[in-house]
Parts: sequence; structure tokens; C-alpha cells
Amino acid sequence: MDSSKQMARLAYEALEDKKGEDIKVIKVDEISILADYFIISNGTNASQVQALVDSVEEKLGKEGFNPKRMEGIGNSSWVLMDYGDVIVHIFSKEDRLFYDLERIWRDGMDISKEDLGL
Repeated sequence: MDSSKQMARLAYEALEDKKGEDIKVIKVDEISILADYFIISNGTNASQVQALVDSVEEKLGKEGFNPKRMEGIGNSSWVLMDYGDVIVHIFSKEDRLFYDLERIWRDGMDISKEDLGL
């Protein structure tokens, strides 16, 4: 399994472990140079958003994957975790609806949980 798919799988598991809502994986490698995968999820409140961030960071960190940068930690309504080939977006429910990244990246390929080997 390539490392970007492995990171995507680990991030999905981490989000699922903390009850992340509506987890979406979008394969964008053929339409963007930014990353191979975008992973989008949301929490129900600021505490859960932070728990989701912590879960992703811990699970990927245990496998030797560390974020190149993280943005939005302070406000906890949209946190971007950049792992290079995988970018994880964790939103509050309201901000997810507002920014609607799924629409912006609709030309990417939706990847199912099963496609990730879960």
C-alpha cells in the first residue's frame, strides 16, 4: 500500500474512532498538485473538533507521519492538517456547510471506506 493511501486510511480510522461526522475521502491526485487525498469531516462542537484533531495527529504520529503544518488550531471551527500527500480538514458543522469543500473538489474521485481497505 502506498504511503498516501496508508495515511488516508489511518486518518479515516482516527476520525471514525472519535465519531467524526460524514467522513469524506476525495482522491485529487489527477486534478491537483496539492495532494493525493483530501479528507473532510466535522465535529458537533469545538471540543469534538479538537478531539478529532488530536486523534488524527496521534494515530498518524504513531506510524511516523507528522504534519508538515497545521492551521486553525486556535479557533477550532476549521482545522487543516497538511501531511503532504494527504490533507485533513476538520470543521465545525456550520463552517463545513459554509465552505462546502466537497463542491469545490467535486471533480475529484470519492473514495469509499472499503477502497481504503477498511
